[in-house]
Amino acid sequence: MRAFEYTSPKTVSEAADLLAEKGDLARVLAGGTDLIVQVREGKRHLERIVDIKDIPEANVLSYDPQAGLHLGSAVPCYKIYGDKAISAAFPALADSTHIIGGTAIQGRAAVGGNLCNASPAADTIPALIVLEATCIIAGTNGTREIPVEQFCTAPGITVLQNGEFLESLKVPAPKSNSSSFYLRFIPRNEMDIAVVGAGASVVLDDAKESIVSARIALAAVAPTPLFAEEASVLLAGRAASDESAIEEAAEAAKTIARPISDMRGSAEQRVHLVGVLTKRALNGAIQRVKES
Repeated sequence: MRAFEYTSPKTVSEAADLLAEKGDLARVLAGGTDLIVQVREGKRHLERIVDIKDIPEANVLSYDPQAGLHLGSAVPCYKIYGDKAISAAFPALADSTHIIGGTAIQGRAAVGGNLCNASPAADTIPALIVLEATCIIAGTNGTREIPVEQFCTAPGITVLQNGEFLESLKVPAPKSNSSSFYLRFIPRNEMDIAVVGAGASVVLDDAKESIVSARIALAAVAPTPLFAEEASVLLAGRAASDESAIEEAAEAAKTIARPISDMRGSAEQRVHLVGVLTKRALNGAIQRVKES
């Protein structure tokens, strides 16, 4: 491991300046569960690490039934699934944070860090996509916002520019008669990386019989997590109990998958799993609405 400078700024502007000074040789530390391993193993060479855990904006965690969720980029996973109100309002996010690593990892790993690591197999990203999350990006020129599905551009690469970092995430309040679901396929029972992940959110009508709208997102089947927009719109106006509609959406989701074959699974297996997990995620979200 090479020597590097560790800094702990107290403000957004100070953090942005510290990052800008070093460019690609500086990285933000939120939880550090990915970054520290990468540096220790020599996969990433840095001159400066900027720890943002002392910045108030990066640690905010607030939920309001009208305003929605404001989630700082350094907030650890356990605080999401450990909050009953947040878990009830955004169950897909609770699903995903509860399966990242083990308990010790969840006490440190941050949702914002999971997003910024930009792994194609990241569990929280599909959940954030189906929940219509927005990234608040801070930098030396102020802040900007983009939809979370536009944040990752390639494995390990995001839209962040020199001097920028993910300050926080905003998730809109859940609509009436809505819910969400996330699940993954892994070869072991726990503490593994998704071979395929699928998230879904649905909004049903007042009778809870018809789908008003839906969103589907996938992990580990392309260079970045995917928003299956065309598959999602197929469900609008269809009966929530219509298995043929669910099947049609699942088949459409399979068409956008661009997986590779590796030691964890073949491309063919992954495409098949997209269909299976998409159906399970949609049915899981629908069932949660009906049980609410």
